[in-house]
Amino acid sequence: MKPAHIALALLVAALWGTNFVAIKIGLGSFPPFLLSSLRFLAVVVPMLFFVGRPCVSWRWILAIGFVFGIVKFGLLFLGMDLGMPAGLSSLVLQAQAPFTVLFAVLLLGERLRGLQIAGMALAAGGLVLIGIERAQETSLIGLALVIAAACAWGYANILMKQAKAPNMLNLVVWVSVIPPLPMAALSLAFEGPDRILATLSGITWSGILSVLYIAWASTIIGFSLWVYLLKQYSASLVAPFSLMVPIFGIAVSALVLGEALSMLEIAAGILTLIGLLLVVRAPKQNLQMVTL
Repeated sequence: MKPAHIALALLVAALWGTNFVAIKIGLGSFPPFLLSSLRFLAVVVPMLFFVGRPCVSWRWILAIGFVFGIVKFGLLFLGMDLGMPAGLSSLVLQAQAPFTVLFAVLLLGERLRGLQIAGMALAAGGLVLIGIERAQETSLIGLALVIAAACAWGYANILMKQAKAPNMLNLVVWVSVIPPLPMAALSLAFEGPDRILATLSGITWSGILSVLYIAWASTIIGFSLWVYLLKQYSASLVAPFSLMVPIFGIAVSALVLGEALSMLEIAAGILTLIGLLLVVRAPKQNLQMVTL
């Protein structure tokens, strides 16, 4: 890869890693379902004027919008709201890679390769160690929800592969049309109108900026650059840069939020990253991993 393109790939990883810090800050201003609704609304309102008509049928938009937009983000935001640290969430969510491979085997008939099996075993071992450490904290339920979010993300990757969208940015924007109203309904049902009104009436600049970062810096800018790189190079060359996301996520979380990982979590994180590297570097792996 050209040095400029390597820099772009690292920039995307930094944007996506920092996104978890923005989510954590946003959860300080908004309840999780409301934050998710606003996140998608901030993507849709300006971008629909630029992307044109949907490039795939509505059945794919509805399916991906439900699995990726509602289930994945609902679980992720709720898990982080219930105590899952931002840096650790950025690592655990990358379990979407082995989940994608597993769904590809089960639903598309693809064959598991030796490297993938080894990578999935190492990643699973890392997550188990993190679970052992988290079991001593109050955020074990948060860990379970973020792992479930990674599973939903993996299935969404399969749906996106089957949709065969000629323009992935177009697809992501139209998929973002689906979650705002259902997420608002979930917020009304579980977070309550009083909390919603109190949140919106006392909105802070940190809350506004977090929503804009999640929607624009992470989604629109990050994904546009990622799609550009995928057009220039093979997915097998670009995909490993996504493993830098948790590194940036953990580093920025430590700097901004003061989060610290235990030695066991650091060891588990290294084990998980090695496993993920084996999964994404497996030969002939061509599934596209989709942004936050």
